[in-house]
Amino acid sequence: MRHVARLAFTIVTLALIAAAVPSRATAQKVKGRLVIVGGGERTSEIMDRFIELAGGRENGRFVVFPMASETPDTAGMRLTAEFKSRGAKNVAWLLFTKEQASAPGFADTLNGATGIWFGGGDQVRHTAAILGTPVHAKLKELYRQGTVMGGTSAGAAIMSRIMITGDELINKDTRNAFVSIMKGNIQTVEGVGFLDNAIIDQHFVKRKRLNRLISVVLEHPTVPGIGIDEATAIIVNPDGTCDVLGEGTVVVFDARRATGIHADKAGNLAARNISLSIYSAGEKFILKSNRPASQPSTR
Repeated sequence: MRHVARLAFTIVTLALIAAAVPSRATAQKVKGRLVIVGGGERTSEIMDRFIELAGGRENGRFVVFPMASETPDTAGMRLTAEFKSRGAKNVAWLLFTKEQASAPGFADTLNGATGIWFGGGDQVRHTAAILGTPVHAKLKELYRQGTVMGGTSAGAAIMSRIMITGDELINKDTRNAFVSIMKGNIQTVEGVGFLDNAIIDQHFVKRKRLNRLISVVLEHPTVPGIGIDEATAIIVNPDGTCDVLGEGTVVVFDARRATGIHADKAGNLAARNISLSIYSAGEKFILKSNRPASQPSTR
């Protein structure tokens, strides 16, 4: 009887502890949104929507990250002027190195930000300054709390945990880029990682990047690939739905139910039953880790 009593006490105690400690899913629940633009023209519809979601013209506090640009000072001033021309009252641009981002208290510069915009250029410049720093941790915290993260081109690529750099490791002919679907050719590194259940590619239809994204998806089949065309965006909502807006299309490759994924002796990747979905403005799709990404609906 004493053994039974002790066992019952242990079970009840463990149950109470489990109830008191929030689950990982609860602790990591995100309140923010992502506005991911495929590059090219930033249409008024897309930018006005970002401003609206991030608190509006009067109440939003916007911070621009221009590090990806070859001329970040110029890019910072230009992007700040663009936001102000759209009526945003509180806008600043923040240019920093990894050393500065690692300095005590620097991340507090972002306190109160309701919208953060990552500019275009070379996405590796963004991650070089951010990854592994207190600024990185602050960005993740702000996103969980409700800050809207937006970006275009390079600023779109950094959104996913698996980030396409744009470089090829096997094919060195820059005049004929991404001409194969080959294992080990497309370089990927760690992104800022607001999105861990998809891989983002940009300038997608315009620059014919299908081979690139298919290759990456087959090498990372547990997450779908989302190719966003120029002047086009997706809004990733806290519930996992994605809204498409803009002038082009969004292409989703999903290999989570694919079979026979392998590479031949030459390194060519092959598979069966890859899902392909194409979405246009006004459509939604669901992006959840436990189901295919291609479940469309219309507004």
